[in-house]
Amino acid sequence: MILSTVYAVTRRLLSLPALLLRRDVSKDAELLVLQHENAVLRRHVPRVRYEPADRLWLAALSHLIPRHRWPQVFPMAPATLLAWHRKLVAKKWDYSQRRRPGRPPTAAAVKALVLRVAAENPGWGHRRIHGELTRLGHKMAASTVWNILNQAGIDPAPRRTGPTWRQFLTAQAEHIVAVDFLHVDTINLKRIYALVLLEHSTRRAHLLGVTAHPTGPWTTQAARNFLMDTDTNTKRHKILIRDRAGQFTDAFDAVFTDAGLRVLKSPPRAPKANAHCERFIGTLRRELLDRTLILNERHLHRILTRYLEHYNGHRPHRALNQICPSQAEAGPPHPIDLAEHRIHRTAVLSGLINEYQIAN
Repeated sequence: MILSTVYAVTRRLLSLPALLLRRDVSKDAELLVLQHENAVLRRHVPRVRYEPADRLWLAALSHLIPRHRWPQVFPMAPATLLAWHRKLVAKKWDYSQRRRPGRPPTAAAVKALVLRVAAENPGWGHRRIHGELTRLGHKMAASTVWNILNQAGIDPAPRRTGPTWRQFLTAQAEHIVAVDFLHVDTINLKRIYALVLLEHSTRRAHLLGVTAHPTGPWTTQAARNFLMDTDTNTKRHKILIRDRAGQFTDAFDAVFTDAGLRVLKSPPRAPKANAHCERFIGTLRRELLDRTLILNERHLHRILTRYLEHYNGHRPHRALNQICPSQAEAGPPHPIDLAEHRIHRTAVLSGLINEYQIAN
C-alpha cells in the first residue's frame, strides 16, 4: 500500500516538467480530443442551455480566435455569438436603470384618505381637501387631489348632491325618533301588526301597540297613549321619521307636531332612509319572532314587552360601545375582574334569551 502511494506521487511529480515542456503537437492533439469530446456531447444532448456568465465568457473569447475558425471551435453558430456580443454592448450603454424616476405615485392610503374626506364632507372642493391634508403635514399638489377625485368620478363640490340619509341621520341622531310597523303571522296564519318607536341617540325602543287592524285612528290613538304614558323626555327630540304607509295620517302627524316634533316622510321604497328602525325590526325577527310561534295579539304584546325590557336594559349595542341603553343613560359600569365574582344567569322568555349579572 505504501509503495503504491509513493509510486503515484512520484509519477505526478515527473509529469509536471513534461507538461511544461510539451510541444505544440501535444497541445494540438489535446485540442483535437476536446473538440471530439464536444462533438460527442452535442450528439447526446439535444440542446445546451447557457447561463449569462457562459455567454459572456464565450463572447469574450471569440475576439481571440479567427472568425473562420468559429464553426470548428464554438458549439453554436457564429450568428449566435454576434447576437450575444450585441446584447453585451447594448447592456453596457443602457442607462435606463440609472435614470432618476419621475414623480412618485401617490400612496394608496393617501388616495383612500382623499376619497374618505370627500365623502364625509360633500361641500369640500379639492382645494379645501388639499388644505386639510397640508394641515395634517402631508405635502402634495392640489392638482393631485383633483386628479384623485376626478378618477374616482367625484364631481366638484358645487355639483355634488346634499348629505346622504346616513350622514343626515348620524348628524341628527340626538334629536331623532323613528316609527314603523312590523307584521307577524300567528300560528293559525292570521296577520297582526305591531307599532314600534326607536330613539336614535339612546337606541331605546318602545312598543306603541299591537293590533290586527292598523287603521289611521288606531295609529293616532297609539301615538297619543305613548306621549301620555311614557317617561321619555320628548323635549330633546325634534324630528320624527316615518314611511308613507296609509296608517300614518295627518292626525297622527299632528299628535307629534303638537309635542314639538317635525315629521319627516322617507322617500318611497327607500328603507335606508329609516335604517335604524329597519335594523331594530330585523333584530326583533332574528332574536325573537323567527324563533317563536305567536298565538294571538295578547301573546305578541306580552313577549314584545318582555323582549324590549331585555333590549333596553341588558342587550349590548355596538353603536353604544357595547353597553345597553340603560347603561348609556346612567353611565358605563366600573371595570371589574370577572375572575373574582360569580356570574348569575337569568332565563328570559322561557330560555329563549339569557341575561347575565354579577351574583350578590
